[in-house]
Amino acid sequence: MSTHPPLTLRVQAMRHEAQGIVSVELRDVDGRTLPEYAPGAHIDLHLGNGLVRSYSLCGAPEVRDRYVVGVLLDRNSRGGSRYVHEQLRVGSTLKIGGPRNHFELDESAPRTVLVAGGIGVTPIVCMARRLAEHGRPFSMLYCARSRAEAAFADELAAHGDAVRFHFDADAGGPPDLKALLAGHPADTHFYCCGPGPMLRAFEAACEALGYTNVHIERFAADASVSSVQEGEYAVKLARTGTELHVPAGKSLLDALLEIGVEVEHSCKEGVCGSCETRVLEGEPDHRDSVLSKSERESNQTMMVCVSGCKGKRLVIDL
Repeated sequence: MSTHPPLTLRVQAMRHEAQGIVSVELRDVDGRTLPEYAPGAHIDLHLGNGLVRSYSLCGAPEVRDRYVVGVLLDRNSRGGSRYVHEQLRVGSTLKIGGPRNHFELDESAPRTVLVAGGIGVTPIVCMARRLAEHGRPFSMLYCARSRAEAAFADELAAHGDAVRFHFDADAGGPPDLKALLAGHPADTHFYCCGPGPMLRAFEAACEALGYTNVHIERFAADASVSSVQEGEYAVKLARTGTELHVPAGKSLLDALLEIGVEVEHSCKEGVCGSCETRVLEGEPDHRDSVLSKSERESNQTMMVCVSGCKGKRLVIDL
């Protein structure tokens, strides 16, 4: 959950980083210091076409006068990345929400393994930079279709043997993650950001190898999970005492918005985390792509845009 009010930032620079990928540097219109963030964080860009999209911060967190994000022109774009590539220009101003972080780096881990796929490199490059600066042991696997499509490759190559590259075009296919991830001590922390098939392969490899400190970041909803549940349930809003009924086939977010309850939201797919809400009673039916397994089991928060209720009633902190 973000505790920062929206910011108005100016596009200071746009740079070609790789085939189909641009970085966007944003600064405060009045030159003010920006809210701090840690590696793994992302921000929401309120685009001029009315869309809101989340992008991982890939700059240096200690540099407090700018945010930098990397944006891939998605061939299946619903308007977000296409707007950034085709209409956003240096000098434009944008409202920014965030930063938020559901992909936090444990900098105290004895050893860290980073895995990036394509544009999933954006939070990972920030993590690699931080670990290298602090002298923490890490290794990284960067996968892309080709060298031409690998953003920030030169910066990552500067880390030397710590970073290994896998380009499908050269290797003849995707990487064997189980083989590449084998042999690490049990207390190693593993992080992966990339497309859905890669995340599934990463999770399966880590499970097969017995690794437990596993962290993933999705930039698209898990297509295998339905975003709306079939059953109906009741919800009580603890702050006002309001009770509402959520019928089958309707999201809790839509039910809240219908009765005039303001809830911060963006993606409506359970990916960005902006609608995270504290749960006070009841058991949520988690359908998001944000919370870890342990966070889901704690039942302390839920993403109201896609998650529902396993029982008949929830009490939430609204």
